[in-house]
Amino acid sequence: MKALIQRVLHAQVWVEGTCVAHLERGLLVYLGVAQGDTKTQAEEIVEKIVHLRVFDDEEGKMNRSLLDIEGAGILWVSQFTLLADCRKGRRPSYSRAAPPAQAKELYEYTIERSRQYGLPIASGIFQASMQVQYTNDGPVSILLDTEELEGLSRRGNWRGKAES
Repeated sequence: MKALIQRVLHAQVWVEGTCVAHLERGLLVYLGVAQGDTKTQAEEIVEKIVHLRVFDDEEGKMNRSLLDIEGAGILWVSQFTLLADCRKGRRPSYSRAAPPAQAKELYEYTIERSRQYGLPIASGIFQASMQVQYTNDGPVSILLDTEELEGLSRRGNWRGKAES
């Protein structure tokens, strides 16, 4: 599972000319689900995202998480293209992306897990052609990969749980 996280001042998702989701302040998260991803990985990525200290404190240092910023939330957007393999040729391969049914299940599970933190949560529409408008704040953009998080967990450098 991969997540591209962008700190935003505001963001909107449009489908066929209609705004289907919006966020005033927080994190815009593009989520790509890979073959073999699990609910455990979804839980780990949510845990990591809500606790990432990417918001400024009074001294201007990125020292606050979503949980520390009143009204900040997450806007989730499914994006299988995060799994693109561009090593061969000129056309990306998406063979690592999960089949649509599995990807949708884990995408929706991830959204539901994030709701448990009491944050404002919004999402795009799975498999829809979406237009995303946002103002990146900073800019701050971070790429998370559950394969890397699992490696940290096994070494004891992150509090998440590795899948056995």
